[in-house]
Amino acid sequence: MSPKTPTIKLIDINQLRPGMYVQDVNCSWMDHPFVTNHFMINDAQRVNEIKALGVHELYIDTAKGLDIEGLAMSQDDIRQDVDARMAQIAQEIQTEPQRVDLAQEVERARQLHGEANRIVRSLIQDVRLGKQVELEQVEPVVEGMIDSVFRNQDALLPLARLKDHDNYTFQHSVSVCALLVSFARGLKLERPIIKEIAIGGLLHDVGKAKVPDDILNKPAKLTEAEFAKMKSHVVQSIVILQNTPGISQIALDVAGQHHERFDGTGYPNQLKGEQISLYGRMGAIVDVYDAITSDRVYHKGMAPTAALGRLLEWSKYHFDPELVRAYVKCVGIYPSGSLVRLESGRLGVVLEQHEEKMMQPKVRVIFHAEHKHYLPPEVIDLAWPGSKEKISGHEEFEEWNIDPKRWLG
Repeated sequence: MSPKTPTIKLIDINQLRPGMYVQDVNCSWMDHPFVTNHFMINDAQRVNEIKALGVHELYIDTAKGLDIEGLAMSQDDIRQDVDARMAQIAQEIQTEPQRVDLAQEVERARQLHGEANRIVRSLIQDVRLGKQVELEQVEPVVEGMIDSVFRNQDALLPLARLKDHDNYTFQHSVSVCALLVSFARGLKLERPIIKEIAIGGLLHDVGKAKVPDDILNKPAKLTEAEFAKMKSHVVQSIVILQNTPGISQIALDVAGQHHERFDGTGYPNQLKGEQISLYGRMGAIVDVYDAITSDRVYHKGMAPTAALGRLLEWSKYHFDPELVRAYVKCVGIYPSGSLVRLESGRLGVVLEQHEEKMMQPKVRVIFHAEHKHYLPPEVIDLAWPGSKEKISGHEEFEEWNIDPKRWLG
């Protein structure tokens, strides 16, 4: 029996034409107005809409639409390349920092996470009422989050996965803050700078208070006017924060540049490469990572490992490639809170990273994939010399009807 010919192919945007079926626009859902990533190209107008977004390459499904002439890389080819790059990153030796025991930090992290969500909710409500942002409200919880990440980031970061549709905007802001602290620490930035980056992360979407909820949560394609209104939240954030006493340029860079793209296709100022500050480039990576791993009314989040793979792929154009590599090192190939499959067929939730052995985290085994039933929870350290288990791949909680809140919260 001959091998099946791949139907999903990566093509250059200039090869796109009516009659093709787009399988994946190949950019974050935040960067396009379509309700889904896959659709038929019915006319030249849709081709031009996609080109106007700054898309360089995208995936088509030749089983559902027209093919291209000549050769093209398949989706499987791209995934194999990304997997090889992830494995290479995992081999790069890092020094594991001192950390407190995870169990000691978990409860403090939960309290901090809840407090941060309450503060950002209150802050956004105040902005909607025309009130000024007060940094005095924000700074104590930011300091607390930095302390927690420095003690053991594997306590706070998994909580970034826990969001609900109604509260997404401020839960996303809290997650971006925590992830940026971890990223900045991994880059060995100084603590005062990390604090300003974290403040920028917590406040990066404050301008969404000025965008109507029916646009923020619209479960359909945004009109051109609605997409423009959605994108205006960045300028609104800049205006709000420039009028905030005590705000730093670093925090403004995070908020004002997190939708800029390394190739100059972002907004609001189409900054390119080094024109975007380090903090803006970091914010762009973290903002997209958290967004594409989160469930929305109109968008199903992907597994963290898959999201890191997409960031690596998109770093060809949209993100600083070296910073993306650094971010993968920072959160791990299988980030804490991920669901993974072991070679034995059991599923486990990643509890804790070993920076010097990124493919061998500590996991809590909870489920048997082949027998489809829960197991008595068992903690296994895959880096332990006597461990015979290995990770064979990542999974999604939803696919196995496992409630992540039960294991992450």
